[in-house]
Amino acid sequence: MSETVTRNVPTATSADASSEAQPGDQSVWQIDLFPADGIPDRLAEDVLADAADLGLPADLKIKAARTFLVQGSISKEQAQEIANRLLVEPVVEHCVVAKAGSEVLSEIPNGFDRLINVMPLPGVTDPQAESALGAIKGLGFDASAVRTVKKYWISSLDDAHRETLTQKLLCNDSIETIVEGTLQLDRLDLGREYEFKKTLVQIAELDDDALVAISKEWQLSLSLVEMKTIQAHFVSLDRDPTDVELETVAQTWSEHCSHKTLAGRIKYQDENGTIEFDNMLKETIFAATVQIREDLGDDDWCVSVFKDNAGIVKFDDQYNVAFKVETHNRPSALEPYGGANTGIGGVIRDTLGTGMGAKPVCNTDVFCFADPDTPFEELPPGVMHPRRIMRGVVSGVRDYGNRMGIPTVNGAVYFDDRYVGNPLVFCGNVGILPKEMSFKEPQPNDLIVSIGGKTGRDGIHGATFSSAELTEESDITSGGAVQIGNAITEKMAMDVLLKCRDEGLYTAVTDCGAGGYSSAVGEMGEDIGAEVWLDKVPLKYDGLSYTEIWISEAQERMVFSVPEENWKRFEAICAAESVEATVIGRFEPTGNLKLKYKDEVVSDVSMAFLHDGRPPVIREAIYESKPATELAFDSSGRDFGADLCSILGSLNVASKHWVIRQYDHEVQGGSVIKPLVGADNDGPGDAAVVRPVLDSRRGLVIGNGMNPHFGDHDPYHMAASSIDEAIRNCVAVGADPKRIAILDNFCWGHTDRPATLGSLVRAALACRDLSVKFQTPFISGKDSLHNEFSYTGEDGDRHTISIPSTLLISAMGQVDDVATCVTMDLKSPGNLLYQIGLTKDELGGSHWSLVSETSGGNVPQVDIDGAIATYNATHAAIKSGLIRSCHDLSEGGLAAAVAEMAFAGGLGAEIDVAGIEVEAANVDLARLFSESNSRFVVEVTPENQADFESAMNNVAVVRLGKVTDGDSVTITSGDTTLISEPLSKLKSSWQKPLDLA
Repeated sequence: MSETVTRNVPTATSADASSEAQPGDQSVWQIDLFPADGIPDRLAEDVLADAADLGLPADLKIKAARTFLVQGSISKEQAQEIANRLLVEPVVEHCVVAKAGSEVLSEIPNGFDRLINVMPLPGVTDPQAESALGAIKGLGFDASAVRTVKKYWISSLDDAHRETLTQKLLCNDSIETIVEGTLQLDRLDLGREYEFKKTLVQIAELDDDALVAISKEWQLSLSLVEMKTIQAHFVSLDRDPTDVELETVAQTWSEHCSHKTLAGRIKYQDENGTIEFDNMLKETIFAATVQIREDLGDDDWCVSVFKDNAGIVKFDDQYNVAFKVETHNRPSALEPYGGANTGIGGVIRDTLGTGMGAKPVCNTDVFCFADPDTPFEELPPGVMHPRRIMRGVVSGVRDYGNRMGIPTVNGAVYFDDRYVGNPLVFCGNVGILPKEMSFKEPQPNDLIVSIGGKTGRDGIHGATFSSAELTEESDITSGGAVQIGNAITEKMAMDVLLKCRDEGLYTAVTDCGAGGYSSAVGEMGEDIGAEVWLDKVPLKYDGLSYTEIWISEAQERMVFSVPEENWKRFEAICAAESVEATVIGRFEPTGNLKLKYKDEVVSDVSMAFLHDGRPPVIREAIYESKPATELAFDSSGRDFGADLCSILGSLNVASKHWVIRQYDHEVQGGSVIKPLVGADNDGPGDAAVVRPVLDSRRGLVIGNGMNPHFGDHDPYHMAASSIDEAIRNCVAVGADPKRIAILDNFCWGHTDRPATLGSLVRAALACRDLSVKFQTPFISGKDSLHNEFSYTGEDGDRHTISIPSTLLISAMGQVDDVATCVTMDLKSPGNLLYQIGLTKDELGGSHWSLVSETSGGNVPQVDIDGAIATYNATHAAIKSGLIRSCHDLSEGGLAAAVAEMAFAGGLGAEIDVAGIEVEAANVDLARLFSESNSRFVVEVTPENQADFESAMNNVAVVRLGKVTDGDSVTITSGDTTLISEPLSKLKSSWQKPLDLA
């Protein structure tokens, strides 16, 4: 290389500040906020609760405070006024105000040993500080900077325990730093003025090893073949690439942006022969949707699929709806709060950037964690405790959605110890847009306009990082890939976007997500060309290089294509809402992507090379089926009641109310069926129902399906069951099975291994087959590969933990009239209970087999013809008012479903399973706990019995029993009582495991 790139991280220590000229009258005031007398110290209590998980001493004491550092031409009296008027809540807090570093702040209370300050690293987004600075200026005070700090006074600990406390609980090295003792800060300003230097990367003569080294050292995540392709391209141009050109290619070719593995060439082999794919995704999932749309003909209700940031389908005569689900796994592993926070923020921007902009109406989320009770000493090195990850992820999604005023209405939480190094975070958003605004097309000579957040170093290499394996050192090497979001900034950007959309002021919009401006501008201008003026981009602080500006994934930014004659009006609307809008370039019809910094060209790459020049990824994929083994188990004398309580209390079945109740479900006023339903609003609803248009009774239904344990048996049937479950959940509340769209999210391990890729291809084949037969088109999707964690164990060997192969299927259904929808809770004593659908001997991968630690058995399969008949008949019966309540049979089978319906409604149930025909060695075991697909339990009034049974004439249905006014669930098989448990015990078993409030 002719030059090296140095990315200096600005600091804010007094030593750094002393080397520069100080503003004459600038002071830094420290405002400490403490709980008032008699008010619990919640910040300290949360740390102590987590400390117990880490095995820290039981007598540990912690005292905590929230701190604001305020810099400006401000007197002591003014600092006190700022505290009183803006920062302290006098009913529950009191404050101490003093100059930073003063003696009054340095005292350590009796019983404590030391003071630890935790503050964001310089450049990390600090939303509280940003809001406080704006408010302080709004009151007329001359403030120039604000930073937040969390202060902890701790009792005496030995060095090992203190390191555990600080590094595992108090501070996340990816985004925070620790300062012990009194803060000696006399300046908060960030950054240094950037000294421009154009950097060339001399790659023409490099050998293979050197090319691989560049890819690794620069975190480009490019293969040798890709690096050699880049090398050959620039040799053909008779020049070397600049650093930003190399980075741009890496962002565009990343797995996250181009899906190069799944959209590549794959030779797949299984017991049925060989299939050679030129583009596996296109020939499976995409092909299914193409065929469905052809089958529908003039009745095609898909609008835009696999083209835009989200898929779009028809809703009514005025509106279409968009749906997208993203993954944000690796950032959430390093910084759970920020990773999940920006995951939900990013997917909201996906729908905002779909078509000409869709208004978000609801959020979804699905999380996968290791057991939150995992002993600390059993964790691999370099991973956070699962409980800390879970708390951080949930609060990250909660805060962003609630602050933006978007209800979070549906989701799930899954647990498996194989997620210990790689938690999975799926975030989804549904938006609605006028049907005539479903497409966009940037025009030559339009201005490139950026609005929303400023650009900083946060999120650099996020797109390429998503293709990298996590290790115990990822928090050090990839900490810059973590972003921190600011929901208020995004809410303001959303408001101006929708206003500008309705005035027709732009021709195209997209979100600035993975890859930053590199992806946003590069994709929007693919068919035209673009010239970008990087020195015009608004920055959070000085010192960013042109490359950092270009690839930063700083949050809350949207990019527009604005005709020049509309710019003044566009700018005025943004200014009226205090949203920064900046022209950063123009779409030039050159076919090239040209970047300038202060009028000097730092990059000039053809769009053709960026988007079509990537060498095809060619993979070998092999799948070897596992022979089914019998469920070696004797059920005689088995306590099925204890088994049912164990299933209800298992983490994957247990109530997620601790998560759900942190979300706002009512905001926007369109929620019809919430995540929790029933007499006390604490039963597990099957799917959410929302009205996106408040003067209409037409509704959207949101559900999902996922069961990684089935994948341990056969990924084909795992994928099939996930699709069936997602559809089943929607039908259970009233959705029309002929109008359900689905999304796929594949999260897999290293697909460089033929067997791992083979399992993914097999799942994709199931997606194709089931989608076509159910006539449920895929409209969008996202994959996340290489979800593995590697570390060096105490034995000195290298160990790798791969996640279970995980496929999330999200479903969006529709209902003509939300008044016809039903919930799963039992309604009235005396009503009849029926099972719809066939039960089979399918306990392989079931929750009964997990709690009983029994292996073998048949994994559930999908009888598609039977499922279609069942769903059509059930939907017609619900729409006709023949069904009072309906619950799908999934985790835990029939016994769990009836128990959930009973305690959700506060009513008893008496059922006899002898009428359920099933061929199995352990017949009653299969009747109770089989997880066969495509089944429901429904409640029917005696008055509707004849009409209901007539409506079910062509499907498998059996009358089970009745609803009682008792307080127990009794399940018999003829004269034999299999289960008789009080509702209180069943409900307590279900609620207790994750009752973390």
